[in-house]
Amino acid sequence: MSLWLCLRFQQLPLQALTRRDRGEQPASAVLEKQRVLQACDAALALGVKPGMGTATVRALGDDICLLEREPAREQQCLQQLCCWAYSITPTLYSYREDCLLLEVGGCLSLFKGLDRLLAQICSDLSSRGYNYCSGLAETAKAAWLLSHREHSHTETGDPRLPLAEQLAPLPLNLLDDFPQQVASLAKAGLRQFGDILPLSHRALARRCGREFVHFLQQTLGMAHDHRPEFQPPPTFSDDYWFGYEVKANQELLPAVQLLLQSLCQFLRNTQLQSQKIEWQLHSINRKIISLEVYCSLPHANWKEWYQLTSLKVEQLQLDMAIEGVGLYCQQLSAGNSRTRDLFSSAEQREPLHSLLDRLQTRLGLQSVEKIACRDEHLPEFASYSSSDGGGGGTASGDTASGGATTNTTGLHGQRPFWLMPEPQALSASSHRLYWNGRLTLVEGPERIEDNWWLDAVSRDYYVARDTAGYQYWVFRDRLRNHWFIQGVFA
Repeated sequence: MSLWLCLRFQQLPLQALTRRDRGEQPASAVLEKQRVLQACDAALALGVKPGMGTATVRALGDDICLLEREPAREQQCLQQLCCWAYSITPTLYSYREDCLLLEVGGCLSLFKGLDRLLAQICSDLSSRGYNYCSGLAETAKAAWLLSHREHSHTETGDPRLPLAEQLAPLPLNLLDDFPQQVASLAKAGLRQFGDILPLSHRALARRCGREFVHFLQQTLGMAHDHRPEFQPPPTFSDDYWFGYEVKANQELLPAVQLLLQSLCQFLRNTQLQSQKIEWQLHSINRKIISLEVYCSLPHANWKEWYQLTSLKVEQLQLDMAIEGVGLYCQQLSAGNSRTRDLFSSAEQREPLHSLLDRLQTRLGLQSVEKIACRDEHLPEFASYSSSDGGGGGTASGDTASGGATTNTTGLHGQRPFWLMPEPQALSASSHRLYWNGRLTLVEGPERIEDNWWLDAVSRDYYVARDTAGYQYWVFRDRLRNHWFIQGVFA
């Protein structure tokens, strides 16, 4: 059975502007066209009422904060709430200017029942600083209407009751899209839904019009109510306001964890990944501290992001109190899950890239370099160091450079990790090689020929050992008949 949940944020114009002050609760009101649209509890206690003019509010108290309504910020909050709700159900959309409608009938098994789902929603919205009213019904419009019932912020109703019975006590003046029709029905003494639901729809259509009856049929589930569903945006943004001043670095971490969990839940639901996130710390004097966190591989694991962010937070020198944290992710890419060994144990060592990410986060991106490979035959050109991990390819014996590698003794992988900046000449006497002592050739040769079109190179490489047992990588320049040492084995 289809089951719709309406979340109506009746104080969205006010909370979109004052969520950051939820701990102090200053007396504040939102103005629209120089008239009070909404007021907080502290302002209401001082006598502020919706519809009052600015001068009247000023007369009630000089410390009442008057804020101009910002519809753009309201829509931004509603967009963030949609991204959050997308982790609950993929079937949802925003309704009017202050509502979310979620189809939750298909996800009750995932949350192990309706009660647990509603408790989770209540906890999430409370941590985000939103007050809301809710309604639950078989249709979306009925859920919206039921969200206006008294005590709807704590009770969603019993969906097992007949829908007409649930709607019956609601006043018709909730239908503010049809003011003339509602006024006409009120003159006839029909003021509640229970007064018109038993009437013939044909008779209602003659009196109130087809649009009114069509709305009523959609509410009762007798007509299809099609709405374009929410599509996740290509970016992610979310914020958390403490409601008090944060002066210690560690006090930021609970908010960081909450926002990262929200981000990664969004990434998993949309099958996206990210390689970079940005934090914005909002101070009490409205200054913003920005922190960028990078990862060498894109992923959607909040624990890895939390570990890297914690290192960034530890390095902060907070000289001002923080009142809010914002998380922004602009670079999203298609998800590409990393394959794991089916039989790998939980105690297996962490991937190398995680260690590199931590080192770069703690020491700086330019302080840690990685070794990358190029498709070159000559060893001095086949590898290079890079701070971003980018490479020109992987070393290969089948390359377009035109060179050739001939392994005459079956040597594979017998190359040292450390190469000298430039090959150094060896001393030779009586067909013997010397480098801090006598060298003995133990393996080889491996022939490398390359660069024939510019400055031809032809070398025979050997593994040599000295009297102390250390091994070296040496070669004979076949064109010049000289011996050189190029690397040292560990």
